[in-house]
Amino acid sequence: MDDVLTELPPPSRFFEEDLDNFATPPPSLPPPVLRLNPNPPTLRPSILIIAISAPSLALLRRIAHKTRIGSLILPETNISSKSCNIYSIDRQPSPAIIAALNHKVSYERSRAVAKALLDEIRGERVLILDSIKVESYRSRLLTDEAVGFKLETSSERLGDDRLIRDWEYLPSGSVMAGLGAAMLVECQMRGWKATMCATWPEDEWSAAVMKLRDVMRDLGFDLDGDESGDDDEIKVSSRFCSELYV
Repeated sequence: MDDVLTELPPPSRFFEEDLDNFATPPPSLPPPVLRLNPNPPTLRPSILIIAISAPSLALLRRIAHKTRIGSLILPETNISSKSCNIYSIDRQPSPAIIAALNHKVSYERSRAVAKALLDEIRGERVLILDSIKVESYRSRLLTDEAVGFKLETSSERLGDDRLIRDWEYLPSGSVMAGLGAAMLVECQMRGWKATMCATWPEDEWSAAVMKLRDVMRDLGFDLDGDESGDDDEIKVSSRFCSELYV
C-alpha cells in the first residue's frame, strides 16, 4: 500500500500563470489629485481646452497671457514631472482654462484622470486636442499632408452653435482610445458640449500645429507668445508655489 503521507504530490493541473488568479491583487492606485492656487480664478470657464497631443502641447507655448494656477498630480508619477499643468488664459470676451497633459497616461488610468479633472473644472464647452495613432486610422489620403478630424458629444452635435465647423468627422472604422476618448466619453455621460479635434499622423508636427493654430485663433486666443520659451516664463503666484505641495 502506498504511503500517502510521504508520496510526492501530483503535478498541478494549472499553468503557472493561472496560479496568479488566486493571488491577492495589488493595491489600487490612489485617484489623481488636483492642486490649485489658494485663490484660483473661476473654475467654470466659457471653454476648457485639454491638450494631449504633442502638436497641441507645442502650440500651447505660443499662447500669450497665461498663468499657471495648479496641477493635476498622478500618484504613479514623480511630482517634478509636471504631469498636468492647469493654466488660466486671459482671453476676450471671457477667460478660458487649459489643461496640458505633459505625461502619458495609461489606458487603465484614463478614466480616473478624466473624472478628477472634470469634477473640478466644468467648462461651458470642452475642446479636446488629441492625435490618432497610426494603427487606429482607417482611411485613404489624397495627399501626404497632415489631416484633422473631429468627434462631438450629442449635446454639441445637436446644438446650433458648433464650436468647430470646418473639420470633417472621424472616418468610419478609425478608433480613438486613451485619455482623449475617456475625456469625451465622460463629457457625453454628463451631457456636456464637447468636441475632440484629432490630427493624423501623430508625428506630423508642423502641419498639425498649423491646423490647430487656426482653430485656436478662431476661438480668440492670442498666439503671439514665444514658441521657444518654457514653463519658467509663465507667471505663477509665489504663494501658490509655497503651498501647492504641502
